[in-house]
Amino acid sequence: MSSDGRVGATQQQMLAELRRKMAAVPGRGESAVERVPDAAGSGREVLPVPAALAALLPDGGLAKGSVIAYTGARSLLAGMLAAVTAAGGHAAVVGVPRFGLLAAAEMGADLERLAVVADPGPDPLEIASVLLDGLDLVVLGLDGGSVAPARARVLAARARNKGATLVVADGAWPHPALRIDARIAGYVGLGTGHGRLHSLTLEVEVRGKAGVPGRGHLDLRPTADRVRWFTRPADSGDTELFRARGAAS
Repeated sequence: MSSDGRVGATQQQMLAELRRKMAAVPGRGESAVERVPDAAGSGREVLPVPAALAALLPDGGLAKGSVIAYTGARSLLAGMLAAVTAAGGHAAVVGVPRFGLLAAAEMGADLERLAVVADPGPDPLEIASVLLDGLDLVVLGLDGGSVAPARARVLAARARNKGATLVVADGAWPHPALRIDARIAGYVGLGTGHGRLHSLTLEVEVRGKAGVPGRGHLDLRPTADRVRWFTRPADSGDTELFRARGAAS
């Protein structure tokens, strides 16, 4: 068998196994995920996000059936997955080989409800398509690649028809419903004594297809029971805040 044939066979085996697992996942109607109507009163349902991020999103959460383009720090992606799985939903991360499972767990993620496909093979979009059949949230890493408009329309239609939310990270996706960019703005604690990180600040921008972009700063801090997100007041100053623009989490 040629190398291409072996790769194709492996991909088909992975797809068959994923379909088997999707059949065993409880239906979304039975899921404990909180779904909140949007502020406009249209009844649009959303998946929960960390409360600090919700204030920046036009629907207060991740709209079901939508595609969201994400760039920047992976820590906020971990926060989104934690919020969904902690509320009883099912999620997956595809094509993000160094995704921080420990970070997600520290934010409250239920790892039994989170699948990780670090190496999706030559066609990660096909893997994501299968996962959209049974999960509430799928995060798809594009590794700097781009998706052709025709293929993007097919996958977006699948997400919409299945009532699932697709977040595409680190790549080009044509005409997403929402764009979220999260960049590290600074941190507190490293090098100030014990070398421990007390908080991480992200500068977040949210852009929809219309309207003024939402912008804000979010702090990630350890608390007594877990690591949590907080909204940083616009006028808050901290002489210990170290600038780290352009860094990755």
